[in-house]
Amino acid sequence: MRIETCYFCSHPVYPSKGITFVRNDAKAFRFCRSKCHKNFKMKRNPRKLKWTKAFRKSANKEMVVDSTLSFAARRNVPTRYSRDLVATTLKTMQRVSEIQARREKAFYKQRMAGNTAARRAADRKLVEENQHMLPEVRARLSQKDTDIPELEETDAMSTEAAYPIALPARQRVRKAKHQMRDTMDLE
Repeated sequence: MRIETCYFCSHPVYPSKGITFVRNDAKAFRFCRSKCHKNFKMKRNPRKLKWTKAFRKSANKEMVVDSTLSFAARRNVPTRYSRDLVATTLKTMQRVSEIQARREKAFYKQRMAGNTAARRAADRKLVEENQHMLPEVRARLSQKDTDIPELEETDAMSTEAAYPIALPARQRVRKAKHQMRDTMDLE
């Protein structure tokens, strides 16, 4: 059983599935679904469509240069059947797939490393721009309900300057307790 790959999107095409298009020069193109076939007939470039593997590789979203990827290359050299050869080949295939999965995971982590800081910066910018939409009234009411020990005037002003966004009551109480501990430590 031979599993072909889609000419357009590089997904696997299993036997008796998909569409085969044979051109006048006898070149066969296999497609996994009609979506790929239609895009091929419209002469679209797979590297410009985000859902194809060609785009993912050209945009550096997947590993392109790795020694484990060369194992998947098709070899058309016939070899004599040997039980030992088949056993070692199966073991090797498992080991290669483990190594490839580990390297892909490391590649993904490396690619996503800077996203957390960028996402937090975008979130902070969004809060600053839309501060008028924050529920200030509910925060003021909950401040009156909770019993927070009175702080010195300078500590209260620094807290307001550091936290322009209204904090929930539980966080305000924690913040006040930490400030009390800090002042006690200084004395």
